[in-house]
Amino acid sequence: MLKPRHLNDSMTRIARSLALALVVLFVGTPTVAFAIPANELFADGNRLFRDDLYWAALLRYEQAGNAGMDTPLLHYNTGVAHYKAGQHKRARESLLKASRSYNLEVISHYNLGLNAWAAGDSDEALRWFEKARNQDRSRKIRSLAGKAIKRIEAAHHEEDEIIILAEAQIAEKQIANFNFRARIGGGVDSNVFRSPSEPYIDQADPNLPLIVPEVQQGFFIPVSMNAIYTVNSFEHESFFGAYRFGGRFYQDEALKNGDEYLHELSFGTEYKRREENRTRRIYSAFRIAEHNEVYYDRDTGGERLVNDVDIADRFNYFRYGPEFSFRQSYDRLAIGTRIKAQLWNYENTEEVPEYDHEYFLVGLNAQYRFTRTSLLRFTADMYKRHFGERPSFELDGTQPVGNTPVKYDYIEFGINARQRLTRSLWFGLDFLRTTREDRHVGYNNYDRNSYGVELHWRMGNRFDLEASGSYLIYDYENAFAYQNPAAGRKTLERVLGALIATFDMTPHLSLITEYRYEDSKSNDARIAYNRSRIALSIVWENH
Repeated sequence: MLKPRHLNDSMTRIARSLALALVVLFVGTPTVAFAIPANELFADGNRLFRDDLYWAALLRYEQAGNAGMDTPLLHYNTGVAHYKAGQHKRARESLLKASRSYNLEVISHYNLGLNAWAAGDSDEALRWFEKARNQDRSRKIRSLAGKAIKRIEAAHHEEDEIIILAEAQIAEKQIANFNFRARIGGGVDSNVFRSPSEPYIDQADPNLPLIVPEVQQGFFIPVSMNAIYTVNSFEHESFFGAYRFGGRFYQDEALKNGDEYLHELSFGTEYKRREENRTRRIYSAFRIAEHNEVYYDRDTGGERLVNDVDIADRFNYFRYGPEFSFRQSYDRLAIGTRIKAQLWNYENTEEVPEYDHEYFLVGLNAQYRFTRTSLLRFTADMYKRHFGERPSFELDGTQPVGNTPVKYDYIEFGINARQRLTRSLWFGLDFLRTTREDRHVGYNNYDRNSYGVELHWRMGNRFDLEASGSYLIYDYENAFAYQNPAAGRKTLERVLGALIATFDMTPHLSLITEYRYEDSKSNDARIAYNRSRIALSIVWENH
């Protein structure tokens, strides 16, 4: 297995070459005119519509048509935008074109009725609403059309519910799709090796030495790439193959042990079918991944040694296995389940037991949408990590080599609340309760409560802001700090935070600034640290 320190020089050259290529491409050729594809113009029009910028949306739809798009979906969205802009004659023309599509016929008839009623032609409105009421393909539209007919007959006009803008998933499917996203940037890490903030007495050592950690900071290059190729073999089912790579590479030679990267290959199928107010999704995949990092001494950043033998590769692993998820959603309620099974194969380091283990997860979830702007989600997961060689701890904090291998069983319950305040702003609150059972004698049992908050704000058409934070508190039932009974019961609290700002420079090119914060407090000073990272990246993607 390749070691990250063997890839440092080559990865650095690759990262610098990518950065130079991006500069040459997007800065060095300012006179190049970029031709925006029709589907991108269409998607931009949808975003403008959702921001109530109907005239701007109509301009984008027109540009999409000029770029070669001529689909019922384009005609439908154009008609709805004309309706919202008060251009009822043009709305009628576009919606009539859209109604020739089987998928859009019913919803177009209903909107033709709304448009005619808004234009003052109640007779035509009744004809379209009766068509929408007499069909048997959508119960929701049938109900809305019936209510509209009653209001017209009573000569009492109220604001009707306009069916939401149609999205691309009901358009005719392309035979194949390829999506690609690449990111490269630069950042500063305040504590590369998560070193303790203060000197401490190492109570895990019988000599009780005084340890003076060295907190090291430095510049790093974040790199990531995601690619997925989808073949739409059947009407509701697709086959896909995907690859992703992500890593962080430090530029100072003294910090190279902080380098870390992962690459993963996956392939599988996705099934999605929508009927009236019901949507069913089934996802299955097989994943293979390789992860590389250095097992370093957090006090110094140096490679770990046992009996003068380098065990820096101990945390490198290769994992693989299948996963499956199912989701059935209705107007307000959605339920689902997921299953995952993996084998994690760690590097063999001989001097110490391997971390090889089996991982298995079964989860359930349910979501209820109270209104169009608020929802509540419940999750329940049970998962296991059963190790092959790593010996279990006894209640006195010792870890005899001949003990049975570690077996951890987890049960997790979560609740998430989401509330949309405006079209572009929403926030959420999260709570997660995790219980871990150490199957040997219970030494490493714990209960963990996690409290989280998040906010997402889309400011205009180009700027996006995400903020999140969480507080985690661990309650260890039996474990000792430093694995030493004299140090008392182990305590641990963690605070995590993130702030991410995205500026869309073009439909394909974005600039991302992110700040991440970690603070870990414990009476086991070896795992207490404070760290912050800030990075600026450029991202290119096709949609």
